[in-house]
Amino acid sequence: MNPNHLPHPSGLPPPLTLSRLDCDRLEALLEQPLAAALDTRGLRRELDRADLVEPAQVPADIITMNSVIRFVDESNGEEREVTLVYPRDADGSFERISILAPIGTALLGLSVGARIDWPLPGGRSARLRVLALRYQPEAAGDLHR
Repeated sequence: MNPNHLPHPSGLPPPLTLSRLDCDRLEALLEQPLAAALDTRGLRRELDRADLVEPAQVPADIITMNSVIRFVDESNGEEREVTLVYPRDADGSFERISILAPIGTALLGLSVGARIDWPLPGGRSARLRVLALRYQPEAAGDLHR
């Protein structure tokens, strides 16, 4: 596990790394009417606290947009493999998770092995652990997808 993603003694969430390109695109997304109708405070907080790097410098174990991720919800033991996508690419299936969905926001910028507790609608929460990163665009050389 990446030591940067261990829980902080202060209870703060783990630090995260984002591609500058992903951050720019997500900030533009948050300015669109679609985002105005949703609670995007979690995503805005994540973008504000992220360490930004150029796409070619994103570590290969970091979840970026269009990554294929295998994770487990430790609160119920359910394992899933999903692709983290922009809302226009979400198809309502369990395989393509929008960045605007709470689970999508929680996964962005985490590394393989990282754990995060994330609030869900209805007062529930998920405790997610990243098991594997099956595909990351930057590591595959798809720097401007």
